[in-house]
Amino acid sequence: MGWKWKEADLDLILVPFGFFIMCAYHIFLLYRYLKHPETTAIGYENHNKKAWVEKMLQFEAKDRGLCVSVLSGNLSASTSLTSISLVLCSLIGALLGNSSNNFTSGIILGDTSESTNSIKYIAILSCFLLAFACFVQTTRHFVHGTFLISIPTGDVPVECIQTAVLRGSNFWALGLRALYFATTLLLWIFGPIPMFVGSVATVIILHCLDINKEPMIQYGSNRNGNGGRHHLMEKIGHEFSSVVEAFEHSRRP
Repeated sequence: MGWKWKEADLDLILVPFGFFIMCAYHIFLLYRYLKHPETTAIGYENHNKKAWVEKMLQFEAKDRGLCVSVLSGNLSASTSLTSISLVLCSLIGALLGNSSNNFTSGIILGDTSESTNSIKYIAILSCFLLAFACFVQTTRHFVHGTFLISIPTGDVPVECIQTAVLRGSNFWALGLRALYFATTLLLWIFGPIPMFVGSVATVIILHCLDINKEPMIQYGSNRNGNGGRHHLMEKIGHEFSSVVEAFEHSRRP
């Protein structure tokens, strides 16, 4: 007795293959980020953020309101996505608890059994929970970076603040990747063919967005280098000129 083709077999072929394409691309992206960060958009952005922290620390603590505002904007964005992920998790959990099936077998080309539908919702719920956890960690590290960069004495090493900011950025990127996986799995609700097509389209779009062809920006020295000394001399010269002008003005009749 030979094997007979069924529509439910599409889920066994297309869904794992589409998921494999997504995972293989992100493994390749991770390899490029670790070995050649200048070829990825994430590495390019992290390079600029490290330089941003160094430049912001050249200002005195009372003048760092701009950098605190920038980190506050990132905190607002991560908090919003955290709330959205939590709401979607609650919604999917409610759908998972509902045993009724809103789709008929005539609409979806693939397996429409109750067990397969449960697997779909559990997979989507897992991605949204991962995104929620990543955005929570993003908020945590950005809050920590805000505290460090606003310390008045300025005794915090620049590497500590850079680590906090870069960790927040990396968790942000990881949370977005989890949302991309969740989007492709949402298409699985409508059948394995939309899920597979969505996976291929997502990989193509992400490849265009993740690749970096711009050269790394070479920033000047930090506050301990020539740039910092030049800035200090300019500040001293400006204050000295102000004192001289005030003294000459007071001697005028």
